[in-house]
Amino acid sequence: MSGLSGIGVKVESGTERPAEVFGNALPLLHEIRHALARLVEAGEPTVIDVQSIPMGPGDMQRLLDALGEGEVRAEIEALGKTVVRETRYSGVWILEYMNGSGGVAGRFVEITWIPSLLQAQREDVEAGLKELGDALASTGS
Repeated sequence: MSGLSGIGVKVESGTERPAEVFGNALPLLHEIRHALARLVEAGEPTVIDVQSIPMGPGDMQRLLDALGEGEVRAEIEALGKTVVRETRYSGVWILEYMNGSGGVAGRFVEITWIPSLLQAQREDVEAGLKELGDALASTGS
């Protein structure tokens, strides 16, 4: 028994383990990096539904903290509130779709030049062109 008494034993619970050992925040960051490389090299955008990925305790917050805040933020009011924000990494965007009580109903990481939700649709631009033309015609210009 005296030989065993000199062996140090450390007991850890799951909450004391570093984030890199469990959960999906770190693998998601690697996936985002690869997607950003594909965007730069091939122009290929990627959308990751992070709400559908199983997360360990604190993983979502670790992911959001790691991505940080960028310079651009937009709020859209159409069938509920949607918040689009750039992360500290240009080309990496977080889209949060809110439910009626203000909670997050869906969260996506979109790796793209500009999120598709913010791009004007061709039909809307055509309608805008017609409206502007009509407005200018009615002023005699």
